[in-house]
Amino acid sequence: MDNIEYDYGIESLFEEDYKDAQAYHRRALQFHHKGQAFSLVFNIASVALERYLVAICELYGVEPMNHNFITLMITVDKLIEVPRKLSKEVKSLDQIFGICFLDNYFHGTPDEADAIKTLRMCEEMKKLFDQEKIKSVRAALAHAEQY
Repeated sequence: MDNIEYDYGIESLFEEDYKDAQAYHRRALQFHHKGQAFSLVFNIASVALERYLVAICELYGVEPMNHNFITLMITVDKLIEVPRKLSKEVKSLDQIFGICFLDNYFHGTPDEADAIKTLRMCEEMKKLFDQEKIKSVRAALAHAEQY
C-alpha cells in the first residue's frame, strides 16, 4: 500500500483515527448522560464525527482535501454509499462549526437539538464502516509490522 506524506502508512493512520473517533464518541455520550452543557457534547461529538469521516477516507487510502464537514462528506460519498439524509445532515454542521474555513472562520452556539443530532450522526456513521475492509487493512498492517 502506498505511503502518504507521513512517516507511517495509511493502515496506521486509519487505526489511529478510528480509535480516536470511538473514544471521542464514547466521551460525548458520557457527557450527554451526565448532563453536561449541550455545547460541550456537540463539540466533542463533532470531533468524533470528523474522526469517523477521516478514518473512512484513510481506510480507502484517500486523503481528504480539507477537514470541514462538507469536503469530508463529499469525499466519503465517493468512497461508500451513505444515506442521502445523513450526508446532508453532516454537511449542515458547517453552518455551526465552520472552523476549517480559512476565509470565513466561525463557531456558532449549538443547542440541545444540535447535540442530540450530532450524537445520532455519529451512531449512523459508525455503522457504515465495512468490517471486512477493516480486517484486510489490519491484516496488511500486521504483515507490514513483521518486516
